[in-house]
Amino acid sequence: RHAVCIFYLVLRALDTVEDDMSIPLDVKVPMLHEFHSHLYQPDWKYTESKEKDRQVLEDFPTISMEFRNLSKVYQDVISDICHKMGVGMAEFLEKKVDSQHEWDKYCHYVAGLVGIGLSRLFSASELEDSIVGQDTDLANSMGLFLQKTNIIRDYLEDQLEGREFWPREVWSRYAKKLSDLAKPENIDVAVQCLNELITNALHHVPDVLTYLSRLKNQTVFNFCAIPQVMAIATLAACYNNQQVFRGVVKIRKGQAVTLMMDATNIQAVKAIMYQYVEEIYQKIPSTDPSSNKTQQVIASIRAVSLPGSPMASRHHYSPIYLSCAMLLAALSWQYLSTLSKATEEYVQAGDN
Repeated sequence: RHAVCIFYLVLRALDTVEDDMSIPLDVKVPMLHEFHSHLYQPDWKYTESKEKDRQVLEDFPTISMEFRNLSKVYQDVISDICHKMGVGMAEFLEKKVDSQHEWDKYCHYVAGLVGIGLSRLFSASELEDSIVGQDTDLANSMGLFLQKTNIIRDYLEDQLEGREFWPREVWSRYAKKLSDLAKPENIDVAVQCLNELITNALHHVPDVLTYLSRLKNQTVFNFCAIPQVMAIATLAACYNNQQVFRGVVKIRKGQAVTLMMDATNIQAVKAIMYQYVEEIYQKIPSTDPSSNKTQQVIASIRAVSLPGSPMASRHHYSPIYLSCAMLLAALSWQYLSTLSKATEEYVQAGDN
């Protein structure tokens, strides 16, 4: 737990440097390259950031101290991933995402490496088998699926903030400029571009299911599975949806809670993946240029997510058991909150 938390804070600090548009490139690029070395410099901090998360840079000595208190096996993983990510972030500061290959490369640097680092931490802790940390292709796919989903969903927000992460190779077939997709007169081609990118992201789902099938620790499984089922639900909501170019597309809170409660074992996750790709399948327009590719990737996901498909699974707590436990906890909290409020009102009435 401590290793994962410190890993997050270190990468949060690195990401804050990357996001800070007030830092000149001639300062930012060396900072990103050298950032991992600051983990071993007790006094290093950066106090000139204008970003909302600047506290992680201003209080970096606290983070680096806790980092140095970790076991060396954890330190080595975090430092290595931080170094590789910093180099990758610097590379894409000075160029845009052009090809689909570069899209995969960018997503590897900012998210695939997180999946690889976490997997190495899981194995180093011996909560998971060594293969989990060694199979970097599957761990990379875990990160790419989440990152591509975020990039697809956040089209409008990124446009408003002057950022572009959709690959030119794809969007240039539909518009002269990426920003043109937000124009009402271009909505039909914009949705076709959106559908093509979602189809691209769906190719990672079989890897995600294979990765999750190897996990044997319940809390590690939940930690990994919940973001993945949220991602597939988000893609299903975004697919063929004009709203992506007009505002924010989010899954409902109740839907999110249900996913968190259900995603507790590989069979449940496979069922969730199957449910949402079927939802996408039902929305594929016959005139969509990517329709055949979308149908093909959904067929490949069906093959590995159908009940009884040839995929190793581990024993986990029954989703019904966990759902009941969480429901009981929620009801107990609600009851206690209501009781506390009623008592407070009673006391106030007595005082009056």
